[in-house]
This record gives sequence, structure tokens and C-alpha cells, in this order.
Amino acid sequence: MALLYLFPLSKIYEGLGFLNVLQYISFRSAMAAVTAMFIGVLIGPYFIRWLQLMNIGQTIRGEGVKELYERHKKKSGTPTMGGTLIVAAVSISMMLWGNLSNHLVWTCLIVMWAMAALGFLDDYTKLAEKKYKGVRARQKLIVQLAIGSALGFALYFIHPLVPERPFDLSLPFFKNIFIPLGFLYIPFVALVITGSSNAVNLTDGLDGLASGCVIVASMAFAALTYIVGRTDTSNYLDILYIAHSGELTVFAMSLVGATMAFLWYNAHPAQIFMGDTGSLALGGALGTLAVLIKQELLLLIIGGVFVMEALSVILQVTSYRYRGGKRIFLMAPLHHHFEMKGWKETTIVTRFWILAAVFAFLGLATLKLR
Repeated sequence: MALLYLFPLSKIYEGLGFLNVLQYISFRSAMAAVTAMFIGVLIGPYFIRWLQLMNIGQTIRGEGVKELYERHKKKSGTPTMGGTLIVAAVSISMMLWGNLSNHLVWTCLIVMWAMAALGFLDDYTKLAEKKYKGVRARQKLIVQLAIGSALGFALYFIHPLVPERPFDLSLPFFKNIFIPLGFLYIPFVALVITGSSNAVNLTDGLDGLASGCVIVASMAFAALTYIVGRTDTSNYLDILYIAHSGELTVFAMSLVGATMAFLWYNAHPAQIFMGDTGSLALGGALGTLAVLIKQELLLLIIGGVFVMEALSVILQVTSYRYRGGKRIFLMAPLHHHFEMKGWKETTIVTRFWILAAVFAFLGLATLKLR
């Protein structure tokens, strides 16, 4: 790993002025995105071919709405577990361009790897059992909560993010108004990580839908981490400054690059699916970024498409259970509702991407509306 680590070169060879550029987060962030995308695009065809040889393909459920099954049955057998490619590209890019002495960087990587491992187990179980069930929902939820709780525990007892108001919740649109959470900070962090990972997982139902929305959200968080990690910009916008958080910009941009590379092959008609390996890892990474810069509620705005998808499922289940089988949507998650209304897959995906951009702009706009 030390051989891959480029950041110290600017310190070791101070006489070589051109290496000083490695000290700039902006340069390393751009290079992290380019590197992650290059790795993903380059390895992608070989990885897809290997998945095909290993017969690692997506199973399309035959039960449920027949019309929807007829639309998607042609996707059966498409290689899955493509999230492995995303995680690998992000990890290699961070080893090259990230500051590996930064504990926040390692926090993001560890949560991403943990969620990817859970997703990998779920995907592998589905393939091994030749069923769609995979890991039981309750077991998956318990592990997700455990990962989130471990992060909350570490930030509460071991390394609080800020000396003042370390466990307070900042509110979008308001200056200097915080909600003190106290010990509830730990379950709150667990809820953020679990909710974000599940929301991205629910969004991953159409070619390019989740990956495109993740790219937009990651770019927004790249901007946020850069702002929060600088004393001048954070003071100007009157938001909490988080020491060393600027380095998370490199991580966020590596997410952008890796997911762009995946989208290259996931665009309709998809050659590969990310599976739970990718959706849980990406959702967990976004949730961790929000927690580490103390902008958890802003995640609800920036990730508005993911929130819509998750809420549609919650509302549908609640309505069906407590209103005598009545449904609100033709089918949930929300993207399937529009499929049932006759929208083309590419139309739904493109319009959801537009919504993702609008939500990202709104989230960033709140920084000035305080």
C-alpha cells in the first residue's frame, strides 16, 4: 500500500516543485475521479466476461405483476455483483490519491467495505440458493444497524468530530440552531447509515437509475466536504468547520469516477447490475459522508430521489396493512409505479436523474439560505 500512496511524494521530494500539486485537495480529487473511472472502464469488460463465465447472473422474479415481469424477464442472466468493481475502483484510487493518515478517510472506506461485504453475502446467497431471497431482511437490517452503531459509538466515545457541539444536529436553512442529541447520537447515526444504504438499494431497480443518482449526490457532497473542511468558506457560510474533512472530497470524487465507470456498462440496456454489493456500499458511503461533516439532514434533500423511493415503499406497505389491502401506488418502489403507468424505462431514469440534480442544487442552496 505504501508503494501506491502518492501523497507523501510532495513531502519527500520538496525540491521538485511540480510535485507540490499533490498537496492540493482539488487536484487530487480530480485525479481520484479520473483514476477511478479509468480503472472501472478498463477492467469492466474483463470483469463482465468473468461474471458471465462464472454464471453469476441476475434472477428476475416471476411472481408479482405479470406486465412488469414481461418487461424485465429479458434481463434475467445479466451479470450482477458489479458493485465489486465500484468498490475496487474507489479503493485503488484512494490508495493512490488519498491522504491515508486521515482517520476520516479510513472511516468512509471501512463503512463502505463493511456494507459491500454484507451486500456481497446477500448477492452470493441468492446465486448459491438459486432463489431471490438472499440474506433475510431482518438479519440484513441487524447488520446494517450494527455497522451504523459502531460508527456512532466511535464518534461518540473515541473521536468526536468537533470540540463544541459534537453530538448536536444542525438544521438546514437555520444559523446557529442545533438539536442536542446526547447519547441518542449513536442510534441516530445508525439510523442514517441504515436508511441511506437501504434507500439506494430500493432505488436500484432500473438500468442506470441508482448509479446516475449516486453520481449527482456524490458530486454535491464533494462540494460540501470541500466547504466544511476549509475555515474560510465554513465561516463565511456560517456552518460548522470540521477539521481534516476536506480530505473527504477526494473520497467523494472517487465515488463519482467509479460510479461513472459502472454507469458506462450499466446504461440501458445494462451489461451488468451493481447488486446489493454496490447499492449498500454506495448508500453507506453517502450516509457516512453526511455524518462526518455533520450535515445529516441535508442528506434528505440532496438524496431526495432516494428518499422518494424509500417513502413510496413505506407508504405502500403501511396503506396495504392498515387500509384493508388498499394501495397508494400501482407498484412500489416509485419507479415501478411509473413503469405501470406506461412510461419507458429510459424516460423514467432520465427524469429521475433530472430530479436528482434539482435536489442536489436545493441542498447546496441551503448553505446560503441560513
